[in-house]
Amino acid sequence: MADRFEFTHQEKAASLLLYSTLKEKIGPSLLPDDEKKIRGHLADSVKQNLIKRDVFGLNPVLFGFQTAMIVVDEIGLKRDAVLAILLHPSVSNGYVSIDEVREQFGDSVARILHGLERIADLYAKNPVIESENFRNLLLSFAEDMRVILIMIADRVNLMRQIRDTENTEAKMRVSEEAAYLYAPLAHKLGLYKLKSELEDLSLKYLEHDAYYMIKDKLNATKQARDAYISRFIEPIQKRLMDAGLRFHMKGRTKSIHSIWQKMKKQKCAFEGIYDLFAIRIILDSPQDKEKMQCWQAYSIVTDMYQPNPKRLRDWLSVPKSNGYESLHITVLGPEQKWVEVQIRTERMDEIAERGVAAHWRYKGIKGESGLDEWLTNIRNILETSDDLQVMDQFKMDLYEDEVFVFTPKGDLFKFPKGATVLDFAYHIHSKIGSSCTGAKINNKIVTLREELHSGDQVEILTSSTQKPKQAWLNIVKTSRAKAKVRLALKETQVKEGQYAKEVIERKFKNRKIEFDESTMARLIKKMGFKEVSDFYRQIADGELDTNEVIDKYVELQSKEKSGAGDQPARSAEEFNFNAANEMSVPNDDVLVIDRNLKGIDYQLARCCQPIYGDDVFGFVTVNGGIKIHRTDCPNAAELRKRFGYRIVKARWSGKGSSKYSITLRVIGNDDIGIVNNLTSIISKDERLTLRSISIDSNDGLFRGNLVVMLEDTLRLESLIKRLRTVKGVKQVERI
Repeated sequence: MADRFEFTHQEKAASLLLYSTLKEKIGPSLLPDDEKKIRGHLADSVKQNLIKRDVFGLNPVLFGFQTAMIVVDEIGLKRDAVLAILLHPSVSNGYVSIDEVREQFGDSVARILHGLERIADLYAKNPVIESENFRNLLLSFAEDMRVILIMIADRVNLMRQIRDTENTEAKMRVSEEAAYLYAPLAHKLGLYKLKSELEDLSLKYLEHDAYYMIKDKLNATKQARDAYISRFIEPIQKRLMDAGLRFHMKGRTKSIHSIWQKMKKQKCAFEGIYDLFAIRIILDSPQDKEKMQCWQAYSIVTDMYQPNPKRLRDWLSVPKSNGYESLHITVLGPEQKWVEVQIRTERMDEIAERGVAAHWRYKGIKGESGLDEWLTNIRNILETSDDLQVMDQFKMDLYEDEVFVFTPKGDLFKFPKGATVLDFAYHIHSKIGSSCTGAKINNKIVTLREELHSGDQVEILTSSTQKPKQAWLNIVKTSRAKAKVRLALKETQVKEGQYAKEVIERKFKNRKIEFDESTMARLIKKMGFKEVSDFYRQIADGELDTNEVIDKYVELQSKEKSGAGDQPARSAEEFNFNAANEMSVPNDDVLVIDRNLKGIDYQLARCCQPIYGDDVFGFVTVNGGIKIHRTDCPNAAELRKRFGYRIVKARWSGKGSSKYSITLRVIGNDDIGIVNNLTSIISKDERLTLRSISIDSNDGLFRGNLVVMLEDTLRLESLIKRLRTVKGVKQVERI
């Protein structure tokens, strides 16, 4: 039999004192039978030995009273929250159901308890709590905002009580959760006092030496620091009043945790932190005189205390992009201590605290607009309302377009609403996505089409025989997954194309037919295929009969040889003989350029980079070699004028088979992704090779030079046309 739970004398006395204090504070909000019911409930729980001490040995009844006091004093919650806190241990151990609570204490208390239980279930999945996603999931699961506020208060109380615990491991875990999860939540809700306490206590437990080092250097007591602030403020107040300014001032000392974070960030000693002490001067100023009066206050402060000009931050003249306006200066106060002074008006302070430039935003933490707006409303209620029953009206409609999903290890990922198992698989890894056959969601096997819901635990099932399919593009919802599916499909097509090509070449060999790439390319085009890959895919899928294709190939080849069908290409000799623009005499020799040309030393000129299909001429160099230039080469006119006797007529052979290097200049708008779009056009064409790319951007425009290897002018013209279709491209030209 387990040891029976009993109160110690100290616990009993403390519980009775807290009970009477709570009764006094929330008495007006209690219903007539509430006190009797809750007393009877707690007494029965103890009598039936349903109450158990936690891992730290804490008394759950006393702990509940302590948490309830924080909720009442620090946050301002009343009856429903207090009752929910006191009833929660009994609901967790099954002594009373939420439906029974609803009957006895009302729907509001039951709803808070339901939220607390849902979050307890989340924790049972062992999540990785050091993430923004888990904070967001916590908020979306809570439904009633008071649940989050109670959890913050509960964690503050726990951090206060575990100072002397011997369970070091649990203490470290709780401290980490306080730092990563509950302190940011308290910060977002404007509970700055509780947030600072959570951060300081977590630092105290996690980094004991650092905490006490800073604490000692701050003279150990908050009272001493506050006294210094008072001494600093007093003469400033007098001067501001003498100047006729209407204002109020707030003084603060940086928390121990903030100082430690700054020391780590700046990699400096304690003495290197300038803004240990800070005050905020908030002026009650008409809008047309705001800047003038702020600078007047600045002048008064800097006349009295030596400023550090390097630490001046003027967000009056040019506000931050998020709308934050203020004037910051660091001055050397009494006892040679640096103090940060922030000067702003009531309007500016309102914007900074509750507008688009709320504190967590102007520190660089960008929250989502829906959350920020909702939390600002909550903050206003926290600051202005005595009775928070209005909280009943607040439901968590946040993240209605998002779902948060767990891995078996407790990692948490965010997806848009409607995302499927396949989205999750591709988010983990491309290979897992491509081999995904389904999943286990909360230990139930589902298909890869199954939609995800917040709180689901997902385990992906894979198979080595699985391959991505075209239909998957309709299943996935995220752009990331769609891109990965397209890439996987393309890779599959390439592999299948290579296989199909090997098959068809083998069949050619078996039938003792010579395989010619150019003839095959013409056949593919004649058969109506726009892309070669589509042709080979149909071969691989068995949609096309290879023997039929070979028969058509033989037929086309014989037609070309016999001169039937399409008009044959005219020979180079005929063309030159009949050309109307040919200015040569009949006996002039013509250099025919061919890669198999022997006995003649020739090179393609670098100045104009001629390629197959260009109108060209030859220029005999001093060493006897010949340079091939385009007829529109920038140097052509000068060469013809000065060295006409060294000019040789030239033309290409009837068939181009080599690849030539050309340079294209591209000018366009400097948009994100434009370079990727340009290079993807080149990479999609198997006959094109990108040798190099250089980009220069200036004033919103970019200039780029692309060096490309290609076969002839026809392919060049096609490439230029395609590059000009890219959004943002203004000009494409060959250089």
